[in-house]
Amino acid sequence: MDRRASAEWKGGLKDGKGVLSTASGALKEVPYSFLMRFGDAAGTNPEELVAAAHAGCFSMALSSELEKAGMHPEAIRTRATLRFEKTDAGFTVTASHLDVTAKVPGADPAKFQAAAQAAEKGCPISRLLKTDISMSAALE
Repeated sequence: MDRRASAEWKGGLKDGKGVLSTASGALKEVPYSFLMRFGDAAGTNPEELVAAAHAGCFSMALSSELEKAGMHPEAIRTRATLRFEKTDAGFTVTASHLDVTAKVPGADPAKFQAAAQAAEKGCPISRLLKTDISMSAALE
């Protein structure tokens, strides 16, 4: 499976503007800029999109792990927070933290935690990121 996205950038780093698109059409010429990425201007940026991908990927991985353990999740909510900071090597994603809550009727808390740990390790986006990944997972 190949997944595709594209970016177009016009202008210099600080005064330029760009658009992001995905082959699926979910994103179609979504604008981004220096201030959206490094400041507080409204709009998206590459790191925010990686955070969304990490949250979505993890949620699906946790659902799979819970089902393998004989549990059926009713709802999984994941918020990913990427830390993006300037290092000696330049701007770098230095960490990703996953805050997870799940409604899993009849779940054994220890088995839930084991499934969450397995999902964090097995999520393809977790494996893609070469950074520290932490997680807090709780049942409702």
